[in-house]
Amino acid sequence: MSVMKLETRWTEGMSFESEIDGHKLVLDAGAAVGGQGKGMTPKPLMLEALAGCTAMDVISLSKKMRVDLDSFKVVVEGTVREEHPKWITHIHLQWVFTGKNLDHAKLEKACHLSRDKYCGVFYMLKQSSEITTEIIYNED
Repeated sequence: MSVMKLETRWTEGMSFESEIDGHKLVLDAGAAVGGQGKGMTPKPLMLEALAGCTAMDVISLSKKMRVDLDSFKVVVEGTVREEHPKWITHIHLQWVFTGKNLDHAKLEKACHLSRDKYCGVFYMLKQSSEITTEIIYNED
């Protein structure tokens, strides 16, 4: 078992700074709640963690399966409750592939392996949020 640790330090107002593996991350709230918008807010970062985790899985698996892609992106949309606690109740994730003669079976397998086996962020978020997925192919 491995342990991850980071510190988040208050800098001013509603702004905070974290350093993770030598990379700085700035968090801030919007003006409506006393922030200055100097950085990301926590809930979108959770969606970014999901997008980044599954994207890395899918690219790694696609390379192993020898699937050629012109481009790839992950689009994530989260619905947040209006009442406190304001948590993400539903997430819709799209894997979007662009290329010629895309191997749909291999790409679908890569996406499903990420979703069902490899992506720890997906696993954690599905404990509290409904997650739907979609695969989109843009073939030249």
